Amino acid sequence: MHRGREYRRRLFLAALALTFSAIGACRNVADVNVTLERVSEARSLTADLLLQFTRSADAANRSVMADMDDTSVAFAKEAGLAADAVQKDVDTLKPLLQTLGFSEEQRLLGEFSGRYAEYRELDRRILDLAVENTNLKAQRLAFGPAQDAANAFRDALKTATSAAGKDAWHVEALAATAVLTVREIQVLQAPHIADADEAVMTRMEKQMATSETAARQALDGLRPLLPPSAQGQLRAATAALDRFVDLNLQIITLSRRNTNVRSLALSLDEKRKVTTACEDSLRALQAALAKRGFTGIRER
Repeated sequence: MHRGREYRRRLFLAALALTFSAIGACRNVADVNVTLERVSEARSLTADLLLQFTRSADAANRSVMADMDDTSVAFAKEAGLAADAVQKDVDTLKPLLQTLGFSEEQRLLGEFSGRYAEYRELDRRILDLAVENTNLKAQRLAFGPAQDAANAFRDALKTATSAAGKDAWHVEALAATAVLTVREIQVLQAPHIADADEAVMTRMEKQMATSETAARQALDGLRPLLPPSAQGQLRAATAALDRFVDLNLQIITLSRRNTNVRSLALSLDEKRKVTTACEDSLRALQAALAKRGFTGIRER
């Protein structure tokens, strides 16, 4: 009888041990499943992070290259939205990696975050410059209103000098000089807009000033040579020259800002390097997470 009770007691204890062992095994399986789900989420977030970063960089580049203000602003906004999505992914991924205890992945995400902070600061500078479009605005002035003013100056002089008398050769020479010097200024506008060298732009501006002086001297020389009937057209020519000179000053001011040239230079040099560094960090993070299978999780 005693032996039977002892046997039943041992059998009960063995069954109880098996039950607890089974419960523990189920818990371990559940823990692994939760961890695998978290790893999958981390991989998905990293993939989206790289996608949003690429979108942000691409939209910013299109903003720099856009030839219209509205288009440039639209691309800049698109870049900003994608950049916000990048930061959201980072903020979500960081605590997830901490929960998983993946130290290498945390280091890579921290590396990306540091590089991305540098990228965002540089990108803000570039986009602020890009949306100003001062070089494009200067170009539009040069080939639009300034061109019209120069042509109006030429046409008014042509009408005024058609009434020249015995000094016709002198009048024609002065008129030709006046028109030529205005054209010299126009020729300098395009390289001034395109150049980023302050010293070169200063030299061009001095040449422009010399040409303007020559044009005004030619007009002064024409006044006593033209009859009263031509003085009205000469005044119209002077007004057209004043308008052209004012527009040229606006062109120089916009050109000096050089926002398109500067934003493009930053994009092709500094930003390209930072962008590559950010992408390297994200791809390394993807590669590290890709190795996290069942074995990788148990060995963390």
